[in-house]
Amino acid sequence: MPKAAYHLHTPIQRDTSVVFASPHSSRDYPAWFLDRVLPDALAMRSSEDAFVDQLFGTAPHHGASFLLGGAPRAFVDLNRSADELDPALIEGVRHAGHNPRVASGLGVIPRVVSGGRAIYGGKIGMPEARQRIDLYWRPYHAALTAELNRAFEAFGTAILIDCHSMPHEALDGCLRSGARRPDVVLGDRFGASASREITERIEAAFTRAGLCVLRNTPFAGAYVTQAYGRPPQGRHAVQIEIDRALYMDEKTITPSANFEAFSALMAGIVADLADIGRPISMPLAAE
Repeated sequence: MPKAAYHLHTPIQRDTSVVFASPHSSRDYPAWFLDRVLPDALAMRSSEDAFVDQLFGTAPHHGASFLLGGAPRAFVDLNRSADELDPALIEGVRHAGHNPRVASGLGVIPRVVSGGRAIYGGKIGMPEARQRIDLYWRPYHAALTAELNRAFEAFGTAILIDCHSMPHEALDGCLRSGARRPDVVLGDRFGASASREITERIEAAFTRAGLCVLRNTPFAGAYVTQAYGRPPQGRHAVQIEIDRALYMDEKTITPSANFEAFSALMAGIVADLADIGRPISMPLAAE
């Protein structure tokens, strides 16, 4: 099994209501799992948000906590509901109402990696699926809930930045003729998971850095934004998808020559994002 359900990096002093999370950047694959699956190790890694943990890794330096999922996405998907079980993969699961994510093989226990390549040669048992959910999904979401509650209790609001990456080809066919290809897609479920002001300030942090931003197409946000975004209650969640071609070679899943420069750019963006949740005026130190 992966070594830990999650890794939480906290600031020395929490001074912002922003919480960063990366559910898909883990590459901690159990050896027995890699021995069992059909795709090779490189193909398995195609489902990761590789290096996203590094791109947002400066968050604690700016007063924000950063939660990382401990299990790889191909092992258990932390951005799915625990009940998104795939009857085509897991024995004993009954067919329920149509769920496009589950139907495409991308339930909480994925059946495929990118490109629709099958992970397994057959089905897995329900006890195995439940064990992965109990050992990794539930602790991760308990930790995420606790961090957001801490932010809310301290500041009266909580802002979740759900950090992801997207294949460069994901936007093929989504753009108007002549339109600039976006570098970043923000998903706020068309305003249902975050206030317009919060989403606009997040977009501004990227555009000030010279990046092109699109909203909700083709990624409007998945389980995490749906579950944690409650704008009327002061709880906001925005999914961020960054084009992998900006910083990595997608074929080899290695940092590109531009990785260091883009990481430096992201460090400034992360600082701006953390500032969104910082009170306008902090208490003055005692004389």
